[in-house]
Amino acid sequence: MSRNNSRRDQSRSRNSNSNSRGPKSSNGNSRPSGRKPFKRKEQDNDSKYVTKTKANVAGGDNNVRLNRFLANSGICSRREADDLIAAGLVEVNGKVVQEMGYKVASRDKVRFNGSEIRREAKVYYVLNKPKGFITTTNDPKARKTVMDLMAQTGPERIYPVGRLDRQTTGVLLFTNDGDFAKRLTHPSHGARKVYDVTLDKNLDLKDFHAIAEGLELNDGPIKVDDIAFVEGKDRNHVGVVLHSGRNRIVRRIFEHLGYTVTKLDRSVFAGITKKNLRRGQWRKLNPKEVNTLMMH
Repeated sequence: MSRNNSRRDQSRSRNSNSNSRGPKSSNGNSRPSGRKPFKRKEQDNDSKYVTKTKANVAGGDNNVRLNRFLANSGICSRREADDLIAAGLVEVNGKVVQEMGYKVASRDKVRFNGSEIRREAKVYYVLNKPKGFITTTNDPKARKTVMDLMAQTGPERIYPVGRLDRQTTGVLLFTNDGDFAKRLTHPSHGARKVYDVTLDKNLDLKDFHAIAEGLELNDGPIKVDDIAFVEGKDRNHVGVVLHSGRNRIVRRIFEHLGYTVTKLDRSVFAGITKKNLRRGQWRKLNPKEVNTLMMH
C-alpha cells in the first residue's frame, strides 16, 4: 500500500470517530448524544404563583386548559375566564395561576374567588317564560326571577342565555356552557329570533314598510330579517324575525314610530320553540336540539 493511501485511511478513521461523538453545539463543542436537553428549573415550591408543572409539559388526554375548565363549570365564557386568570382570581392546588394555556388534570383542585369549583356535565334547558319574572340570576330588590322557575332542574349551576324583559314572554334558554351561551348572544353570530307582537293600534302600511327597509335608532341602524301581518288577526298583530340582541330592540322599533307594544312573546330562539310548554314550564333539550344549537 502506498504512503498516500495510508494517510487517506487514517483521515477517514479520524472523521468517523469524530462523528460518533454526537452533534456539536453552537460554540463548536461536542456533547454526548445521550445528554438530555436543557430544561428550565421549576419555581420554588413555596411560591404562591405557579407557571408550569410536569403535568402541563407532558399534556395528556385528560388535561384541559384552565379557561375551558372554568367555562365547562358554568363560571363564565372561555374568553372571560382568561381575564379572571390574568387577574389572579384562580388557584390550582393552592397556588395562583396566571399563565394563559395552563392545563389542569382531573385530580387538580381548582378554586375561583376562594371557592372550589368542579367540572360539570353540560346541560341545556328551554323555559316558556311568563310575565312578571326578571331575567337575572339574582335580584337585590327580591323580585321574582327566572331562576325561581328553574330551581328544580338539577345540581348544575345554570344561567339564562341572553335576556327577556320583565313583561316579555316565551322562549328562554338556560345552560352551564359558557362558550355556548357567549356564541349564541354575541353580536357577530346573533341567533335567529321570532317574536309575536301586539300593538296598541293598527300598524300603518308606511310604518310597516319603514320597518322592513330599516330604521335609524338612537343607538344605530336596525333592520329586521322579516316582518308580516299575522293571518286571521287584526293589523295590530305582527310577526317579526331578527338576529339582533340589542336591549329591548323589538319594543324600541315600534316606539320609534309612535306605537306601544302591549304584548310581546318570543316563539322561537335559535330554532328552539316553546311547543307543548305551558307558561312557567321548562324541559331539557334533547340531543338533536343541542346539535342544532351548536351549529349556530
